[in-house]
Amino acid sequence: MMRVPFAWVDVFADEPLTGNPVAVVPDADALPEETMRRVAREFNQSETTFVLEPSAPGATRRLRSFTPIGAEVYGAGHNTLGAWWLLVATGRVEVGPAGATLSQEVGDEVLPLRVDMADGRPAAIRQTQRPARFLGRPGDLPGLAAALGLAPGDLDAGLPVQVVGTGADHLMVPVTGRAAVDRAEPDAPRLRRLLEAAGGEGCYVFSLDPTLPGSTAYARFFNPTVGIPEDPATGTAAGPLAAYLIENGRAGAGKPVLVEQGHALGRPSLITVRTDGPAMEIAGACVIVAEGVLHL
Repeated sequence: MMRVPFAWVDVFADEPLTGNPVAVVPDADALPEETMRRVAREFNQSETTFVLEPSAPGATRRLRSFTPIGAEVYGAGHNTLGAWWLLVATGRVEVGPAGATLSQEVGDEVLPLRVDMADGRPAAIRQTQRPARFLGRPGDLPGLAAALGLAPGDLDAGLPVQVVGTGADHLMVPVTGRAAVDRAEPDAPRLRRLLEAAGGEGCYVFSLDPTLPGSTAYARFFNPTVGIPEDPATGTAAGPLAAYLIENGRAGAGKPVLVEQGHALGRPSLITVRTDGPAMEIAGACVIVAEGVLHL
């Protein structure tokens, strides 16, 4: 019988039981891939992240993340941010009092991240994503609206519906206001077919009338293609959204984009996207809410 430590981390959160939870297995080198998939099914979180020794030169650690249906997902989002928070907070990765720049191996990429420290503890983690790529635009907008449980008039005609990726490719769906975002009730099989046809993994429904002063957007994320009904905070979608808003003149390059998410699930989250360079950088804080041991 193997004893394998794990932890539950709330990401994009300043207090427990908010933000987006991720299950993290920080010492996963002994686990076969099929066991990782089965553990992810057991935890039943939007993602479970496994930390391994790197295989790529220059990487500090290798991270693999799986959804509840055992699908592996990539990109630097809440799944990786929570893992790094745990690694630093528990001393598995040592950084100096001023913080450090590290590298994470995710899929076939090595991406930089920055750990900011305060009083000997992590204060924020900033992750660089890939430069944005702008991909297909679905043609059947009435069908998309129906798949989301919305009317065609709920879509914001002043902005395109488009797949954008900064690591994972997601469909950006602008709607006319928070009320439309909150009304969305996706038909998962129908939405999955539309996403697959458009070349998108998940669907980010958003409006530009957030609840907080200084915020940019109010959003919900649905990803039936990998078995996530709804996610409360999605860094791999917030990065593409920031790039999309800059591309369409709704945000300024070099200025932070703040995305509110998770209200519909009772887990309000705030994702900060820094837009200073060609690649988006997501930033946030975390809370470790539980630790335990798997008996495998």
